Amino acid sequence: GIEERVYNPTLALYFLKAFHRDCRYPRNILDSNLAMDRGKMHYIARLPKGRQLIFGALEEIEPIQISRLADRFGVEDMLYAPKDTGFVASLLYYFGILTFGGVTPFGELILTIPNLVIRKLYAESIREMLLPEGDEGGMARRAAKALYQQGDMQPLCDFMENKYFKVFSNRDYAHVNELTIKTAFLTLLFDDTLYIMESEAEIERGHTDLTMIVRPDMRQYRVLDILIEFKFVSLKEAGLDGKTLEQMDDAALGALPAVQEKQREAEAGLARYREKLKRKFGDVLRLHSFSVVAVGFERLVSHVSTSPGDRG
Repeated sequence: GIEERVYNPTLALYFLKAFHRDCRYPRNILDSNLAMDRGKMHYIARLPKGRQLIFGALEEIEPIQISRLADRFGVEDMLYAPKDTGFVASLLYYFGILTFGGVTPFGELILTIPNLVIRKLYAESIREMLLPEGDEGGMARRAAKALYQQGDMQPLCDFMENKYFKVFSNRDYAHVNELTIKTAFLTLLFDDTLYIMESEAEIERGHTDLTMIVRPDMRQYRVLDILIEFKFVSLKEAGLDGKTLEQMDDAALGALPAVQEKQREAEAGLARYREKLKRKFGDVLRLHSFSVVAVGFERLVSHVSTSPGDRG
């Protein structure tokens, strides 16, 4: 891996200036001067392969690999050059929305999202692409609030099943697994005003859990620390077709052997990770943890996970 990180100077100076002035973290971690990056992201999403690449970068099921960086982006090239993965990935690189992440054993370049702030831009851009209507965006925000204010996962799962999965799955999936489901949730839950979202190390290890730890300067508010473990059951593993699955009630869905097996795996993972979080953060945590099992890209089974001594 790469030992030394290069930080965005605009963001670093913005953070330090606010901290020097107010002696606390800025409420908004993303400087509005970087808002132009969102426009770049929307432009790239309209290119062939662009939207697929943006989703793929955030999912990180497979790294973005290209043989070489394109270096010509004149008017002629933008109009007529083939807009393949290499061209679009190079454009994201020159825009500063992807960065160099190493070389494969076959000599190809690996490109990755540079930091958590830009990761937030990806999450927000995907949400805006998929939920352009104001009403649906409002519904998503209310569902997210129910989770981090009351510890109620059901409104978010309902929104996922009824609205989000339908638009999220319209793209051509080469791979669908736990990380795809995690990405769908991440685009609705990413909130760096209240939370420290998952760490860089967790992302690099391809964890299928999502951690949302309340920022130290936000502990005065009654928001909850959240831990979610995601599992995926394919239609083949469930032994069902999409139509049967759609009509199945929640109790029958939760009783499927494949679902119960994944729930047990998720519970074991949550127990391990909960202990790590408690060792790291101590008694300040108001940790609520959940397992979420997706069956196909249609249905969700969520379960509140608790352990002795959990604080509400």
